[in-house]
Amino acid sequence: MYAFDGHVPAVLLRLDRNPFHHGTLGAVRSLGRKGVEVHAVVEEGGGPVGRSRYLRAVHAGPAGGLDPEEPEALLECLVGVSERIGQPAVLVAMDDISAIAVSRLAPMLTDRFRIPHQPDGLPARVADKAELSRLCARWDVPHPETVVPASGDEAARAAWRLGLPVVAKWSRPWLLPADAGLRSTTLLNTAVDAGRLFERSAEAGSRLLLQRFLPGGPDTDWFFHGAFARGGRPLLAGSGRKELSWPVRTGLTAVGRWLPDPAVEESALRLAERLGYHGILDLDFRRDECGTFRLVDFNPRPGAQFRLFADDSGLDVVQAMYLDLTGQRVPEATGGPGRVFVAENYALLAAVRGRSLPRRTPAPGSGTAGAGAAAARPGPVRVLPRGERGRVEAAWFAADDPWPFLAMLAAFLGRGFGKGAGALRRVPAQGRRTARAARTPRQRGGERTELRPQPPEPAGDQVPPGASAEPDELVTR
Repeated sequence: MYAFDGHVPAVLLRLDRNPFHHGTLGAVRSLGRKGVEVHAVVEEGGGPVGRSRYLRAVHAGPAGGLDPEEPEALLECLVGVSERIGQPAVLVAMDDISAIAVSRLAPMLTDRFRIPHQPDGLPARVADKAELSRLCARWDVPHPETVVPASGDEAARAAWRLGLPVVAKWSRPWLLPADAGLRSTTLLNTAVDAGRLFERSAEAGSRLLLQRFLPGGPDTDWFFHGAFARGGRPLLAGSGRKELSWPVRTGLTAVGRWLPDPAVEESALRLAERLGYHGILDLDFRRDECGTFRLVDFNPRPGAQFRLFADDSGLDVVQAMYLDLTGQRVPEATGGPGRVFVAENYALLAAVRGRSLPRRTPAPGSGTAGAGAAAARPGPVRVLPRGERGRVEAAWFAADDPWPFLAMLAAFLGRGFGKGAGALRRVPAQGRRTARAARTPRQRGGERTELRPQPPEPAGDQVPPGASAEPDELVTR
């Protein structure tokens, strides 16, 4: 156990109104257990996180949300929080839009908050997917082949050249209108879809970029978390692998394991040093068919699974950043690799859905037969010897702080039942009778014939025009 002076309060800022953001709860517990007075600026009431015994107070965010291009409302909100606390506090941004807004407001907050000193506009630059592609090319960090088309025709040609299916991303997803039906990341199956999606660039508020699709599979999805002092000097860092994700094969980490990998760590540390990065970052990598780790996403804030990277004394990237910003020494990490992180709600969904999800095969003539074959082959999975396995870190359940888990469970089940009831109400009575009949074994000519239900078609409001029925995000949040 290392010495930890928690006399400076901490404020966790999350503008993404997601009540199931377990990373925020992890930060509350991480600092609260060390005696830090923890405040959270989150959705009204705080959701399940607001039930934590380690949270001193919940403060409502800017009324009506936030325009990241005009963060004056957030400035007013944070000034009010500072006045209520009554002393300077460490400010930790828990999502991308918060990190970008805080970076822009930093010169006006220095008397009230202790904030990592980032070079001008750096969080917005690395979160911008087109800018990230240029940075990777400049500093020789492997990255999926990317094209930023200037027209719909160019987008269609680029899709053919990159190979179908192709990944389409909006470079600044935080600018997407909430009611536009646009996704930050979409898998496109035809070149025509790429051209059509480009025509919505003005509506999206940022540029469209197309990336070569890197097939997923066992041992392909990795991540890196780190806390850095000024100049990109690492304070605490680690790499890990996704064992399960939600949505399946494409989304956030439902189950992850801390596994050192020199290639992932070297790429991440080199990029942080050259950027002069100060603060916490979360990077996502995907291993391609040749075994090369390619950086697919840069999040300038803690990842939701950051507590995976806690050493034997409990030190993690949030604590390391707190110590650095309060002028305390950050100790050397002891132990850690082999630990497992489980987000209980998403792990359950991923385990159930993963068993029933049909294997996706590329359409004939899709242009990337090699990529499709690689996706179908199971990759190598490294299993730690029994003596190297670490303990499991749960995202929600904690014996010393059970109420957030219970609140999450009630809200999660309630939302699931609500969606199920809503779907049933939308199905006509005749359709329900047909569905029941399709699930009932029938007797024909003395033989018992079982009709297998077909996979459901995606709802029209769940998949935008030109998109496949793949889940929303191809990379973690």
